[in-house]
Amino acid sequence: MVQLPFKKRAVLTDQQLIAGCLQGERKAQESLYNRYASAMLGVCMRYLGRQDEAEDVMQEAFVRIFEKLDTFRGESGLQTWMTRIMVNFSLNYLRQRKALLALNEEDAPELATMESQQAHQSLDAAVVMAAIGQLPARYRTVLNLFAIEGYSHAEIGQMLGISESTSRSQFTRARQMLDKKLQALALNRN
Repeated sequence: MVQLPFKKRAVLTDQQLIAGCLQGERKAQESLYNRYASAMLGVCMRYLGRQDEAEDVMQEAFVRIFEKLDTFRGESGLQTWMTRIMVNFSLNYLRQRKALLALNEEDAPELATMESQQAHQSLDAAVVMAAIGQLPARYRTVLNLFAIEGYSHAEIGQMLGISESTSRSQFTRARQMLDKKLQALALNRN
């Protein structure tokens, strides 16, 4: 029996994919989309909480990415650049839906202080992300921008049109609400 040589499929770099996209190559566009769609959907889900909305926003953001790919200067990684676009599109979507209106104090449930992180360390990332998705939009957004994306409270304030202290307050409340949800989930597991 004669063994045929195995032909390994070449994995293109981001720069090669960008060059192909800029030349209008559909395969390059498809490959770029397939490489990053899952991660970008995750970004949108963190802000929007609903799969259908996150998919719509991600699709719109990818259209913009392909339209503006020629402006990518490479000062950061491609995924970082794309993530920023996804975040901006998600925030714009929330603004359009008026989901980022300030919460009234009576709308916020009574918040407990953090007791023990050990109670919910056994929860996996999917459970934590689902709990984050259940937070009110304002809290979820500030939590994502600060804890996951790494923006400062001053930057978040500018992005959302709120004060730096409001951003800090929203973050604290988000953490408290999240902790309460995770503690309840951990207790239900035990």
